[in-house]
Amino acid sequence: MQPAALLDREPERLSALRRLEVMDTPADESLERLTDLACDIFSAPIALVSLVDEHRQWFKSHVGLEVNQTPRAYSFCAHALDLDSALVVENALEDVRFADNPLVLGEPHIRFYAGHPLRPLDGHAVGTLCVIDTAPRTFDARERRLLEKLAAQVDDLLRQRKLQAELTRTARRFEALFSKSATAKIRIDRQGRIIAINPFALSLLGYEAHELLDRNIAVLTPPHIAAEHDQFIARFLSGGAPKVIGRGREVEAMHKQGHRVPVHLAVNAIHDNQGEVVEFLGVLTDLTSIYAANRRIIKEQSLLKVLHQGITDYQALMSGQGLWTFLMEALRELTDSDYALIGEVLPTDTTNTLKIHAITDLSWSDSSRELMDRLRSGDMTLTRPDTLLGRVYAHGEVVMTDDVYGLGAQRNFPHGHPRLDNYLGVPIISGDRLIGMYAIANSKQPLNQALLDWLQPFTDTCALLINLYRQMAEREQVTRDLAVARDLAEKASQAKSEFLSSMSHELRTPLNAIIGFAQLLSKGRRAPLDERQQRQVQQIETSGQHLLSLINEILDLARIEAGHLTLAIEPISILDVLSDACDTLEANIEAAGITLERPRVARDWRVAADPTRTKQVFLNLLSNAIKYNRPRGTIALDVVPTGEALRISVTDTGLGIDEQRRDELFEPFNRLDAEHGPIEGTGIGLAITRELVTRMQGEIGVESTPGKGSTFWFTLPLTDEHAHDEQDPKPRPEAPAAGKRRQLLYIEDNPANQCLMQDIIDDFADIELQSVTSAELALEILRHATPDLILMDIHLPGMNGFQALEALRRTPRLDATPVVALSANAMPADIDRGLAAGFNDYLTKPIDIDKLSHMLEALLPALHGCDP
Repeated sequence: MQPAALLDREPERLSALRRLEVMDTPADESLERLTDLACDIFSAPIALVSLVDEHRQWFKSHVGLEVNQTPRAYSFCAHALDLDSALVVENALEDVRFADNPLVLGEPHIRFYAGHPLRPLDGHAVGTLCVIDTAPRTFDARERRLLEKLAAQVDDLLRQRKLQAELTRTARRFEALFSKSATAKIRIDRQGRIIAINPFALSLLGYEAHELLDRNIAVLTPPHIAAEHDQFIARFLSGGAPKVIGRGREVEAMHKQGHRVPVHLAVNAIHDNQGEVVEFLGVLTDLTSIYAANRRIIKEQSLLKVLHQGITDYQALMSGQGLWTFLMEALRELTDSDYALIGEVLPTDTTNTLKIHAITDLSWSDSSRELMDRLRSGDMTLTRPDTLLGRVYAHGEVVMTDDVYGLGAQRNFPHGHPRLDNYLGVPIISGDRLIGMYAIANSKQPLNQALLDWLQPFTDTCALLINLYRQMAEREQVTRDLAVARDLAEKASQAKSEFLSSMSHELRTPLNAIIGFAQLLSKGRRAPLDERQQRQVQQIETSGQHLLSLINEILDLARIEAGHLTLAIEPISILDVLSDACDTLEANIEAAGITLERPRVARDWRVAADPTRTKQVFLNLLSNAIKYNRPRGTIALDVVPTGEALRISVTDTGLGIDEQRRDELFEPFNRLDAEHGPIEGTGIGLAITRELVTRMQGEIGVESTPGKGSTFWFTLPLTDEHAHDEQDPKPRPEAPAAGKRRQLLYIEDNPANQCLMQDIIDDFADIELQSVTSAELALEILRHATPDLILMDIHLPGMNGFQALEALRRTPRLDATPVVALSANAMPADIDRGLAAGFNDYLTKPIDIDKLSHMLEALLPALHGCDP
């Protein structure tokens, strides 16, 4: 027996067989009739639809044969697939391939076989239609053609079966996605008529299906858009811009009972095979719970705002009885009530009385208006304990009713009194003392225990305020101190921020001119300085940079103390940071004649830290190791893991520090008497370093031996995470045409800064500078000309830099023009705010000419550098 060879395209053939999804499926009546017909046509006892997989041939239809599968090794059909054409074996006993086949020697004793490949999918032969006889016979050309035609019929039936299976799945998916979906869905035709609506939509909108089918969808839209609904569809079908179709938006749907249901509506157009719109599918997401949650959040925020303002603005509100009016109006708005009052309970020898501090106007006549005026001014008190108010202030009851006029004697309101539909009176208790009450009437909310519980923080706040109000007369000084403390606590954050921003701006502004002109003089090519002048200018720039460094350190410390320092914790390579810092101070190390021993480690450790602040920590420690080292000394760096942290140490060969004074090292402005020596500094570098390390969840310390040197070390948490990949760089703008000068518009009101910028730009042959003193003037110029780059100060007279940027971005012609901020506002929050507002870059004063040059080269390509 010779088994058929595996086909060259066996994987593709098996894939086609699997995609048919027919193996091991129940008998198919159509195929059974076709194989029965084959037996009749060819007068054969056996006809099969045989499908061959990796290990077997399985019979989808088997007329005249009891078994439904045999091993592939015995398969005649596999040989037909190998030939990829019809196979006819007229006498199996005389064919060396099949003479000893078990299906020939045993049941069903095959002598004759004729099989034609089946190719229902993609031309891949997955099996055969075959006829089998137990006696040898011939098979002429006509019979071969008939077998081929019958095989083609089998192909069609298999394809139809697959298509039917796919249609069935599609129908089931549609049933699941439409009819059984937990989202409201509606199908409408091109005329806007409802052709199907799922149960969820019916439940959402309160309808039965027969009430909506074949009706225009406008029945579910609010009246003000119902008349225009058909126009929306017609405009879309005619090619107009869609407002909802294919987009989605929040709208309101009309419930059967007449109220509106907030939904998110997404409408999709359904197309036929020719691309024509045949219907629309609308998907409605119920937003009722979201809107209700938003309302609850708004209510909670309103309550919190009232409580916060009542406490923090107590002193301002208390003047002129403003506090009580504020609380009364807040109470009325929080409870959606028409009327409210709040008052103070005053005990007497016989009973409690009520002094009303604020009440909604209930007047309906001249006499009632006079009464209201007296109540508001506090000139009269209420004393009757048998009224709706009296039950609260005299007896401490909570009175809650939706039937004000069903309370018997308590309903004796004067003639003309506004109608009260409901009423809630709440006692205000401090400890075990009844000190006040408030009441509401005609509330739109249900009066129940839930509302009472929700108002409890308001009640407690009222108790606190009444106590404070009473203490005001007796302890005026204490109240003033409390008010000052409250105001300081409230304004501290803002004041510190304003101070830091103001200090940064005011100190950097003059330094901009000092350092900028010093850099220009030092780098000047048109009028180079002699050696003596270079030394003098270098001293000016060095002193300016030193002053800038001191300012930065002081502002850094102030930021930390104010709690405004933000950290961006991420996985970073500690060796990269150390290498970067060492490279930064390489010139200082060489100038001091110091030998730097970098760490030798086999692994690149990663820590969870802020990369910028980590570099700042290391620069501070390395800078101190340089400044306080001995001549021709050494600095050794080391990196060692300690448990879940990494220990980084900086060891110098300086004079060392006495053990008794090591605790003073990290105190701000304490230089351990070094302020009297030649080494410059502020004494706050180590204080900042300690705060930075602590905020990054690390520790810092020092080990020192007087006369031999010191080791400053800090730790940072180890991490296995990798640093985030850098984003792809933004494409550079296109270069200008040859010979064209780039136009730079500089908006700056400070004459010295204008002169500095003019001198800087004079060295760029390809840039022409135009300076203006205000954003308004710049916008007028920009109406007639578009520069290649706009450089803008933030603090400007009239319109500031942010307002000017917004105006530029609203102008289509100027929308893509690069705009760079240049400001003395150098706090991180200022820079973040500027970049978030849309500035292409944010440069700080004092200006760094190299950074300015890099920015110009990035945003204005093809510059040819400075004129020689």
